[in-house]
Amino acid sequence: MFLRIVAGRLPLVRHFALLIFLVPLAAPGIHGGGAAFASECLLEEDEAASVVASVIDGDTLVLEDGREVRLTGIQAPKLPLGRPNFETWPLANEVRDAVAGLALGKLAMLRFGGARIDRHKRVLAQVFIARENGGFDWLQKEILGRGLARVYTFSDNRACSEELLEAERAARGKALGIWANDFYDIRDAADVPVLLERTGRFELVEGRVASAALVRGRLYLNFGDDYREDFTVTVQERDVKLFGTEEPWASFLAGTEAADVRALAGRRVRVRGWLDRYNGPEMEATHPEQIEFVGAAE
Repeated sequence: MFLRIVAGRLPLVRHFALLIFLVPLAAPGIHGGGAAFASECLLEEDEAASVVASVIDGDTLVLEDGREVRLTGIQAPKLPLGRPNFETWPLANEVRDAVAGLALGKLAMLRFGGARIDRHKRVLAQVFIARENGGFDWLQKEILGRGLARVYTFSDNRACSEELLEAERAARGKALGIWANDFYDIRDAADVPVLLERTGRFELVEGRVASAALVRGRLYLNFGDDYREDFTVTVQERDVKLFGTEEPWASFLAGTEAADVRALAGRRVRVRGWLDRYNGPEMEATHPEQIEFVGAAE
């Protein structure tokens, strides 16, 4: 069975089963200045509900039935958790405590929109927490709406990303939680020295595409005149095919026409991912939800 999520609220029914809503979701589009072209918010049900026994960090729970659950779709500030020489990210302890306040000791329902297990054997799920007065709250959306995390998706786990991005944008617009701390600021794609300082970190970077090209099937988005020094976003050939199945990317990646790809120049985008360095600062995108179109083309 599959479940459509509507407005982040679910009714509580006998035996904690969930009803399937027939009301369609709003179509993905421009919300709060950004457009992400997310897959439909359609989640597969899991009938095994369990109480949250502990909260490891802002995006990881342990249930009474023994399952460790990674809250898919978000990334909260990180704690060392035994990793040597790992510095605690700002507000990590405060976020963990806030998530504990939302979930600890409460019944959790799990729903799946992609890969179910990660390499650490954690369950990957959207989590819904039972309210005392009936119904459920969508935990990831609550966390994002309070400014306690950023959206963090994968090519094999993309469901409901537009709803999550919308919650993130709303919190960021109000400077809630982490958005009041400059550690989590959106970086300027033109500020190469700052980007190089943040190599190895998960960042949001915004700027206008200076040029775009397909080279041996690989897509390059350049944000400056010198691709060897300026910020670049790359999409490997195997992932370009995924981009090409969805709008607006399909318009730019139709066939292999260079003119279509060059039309990306002048578009202002916000990209999220792990910063690396190859010549200048670089970020690899594996799926469309990593790149939001912001504003009109120039």
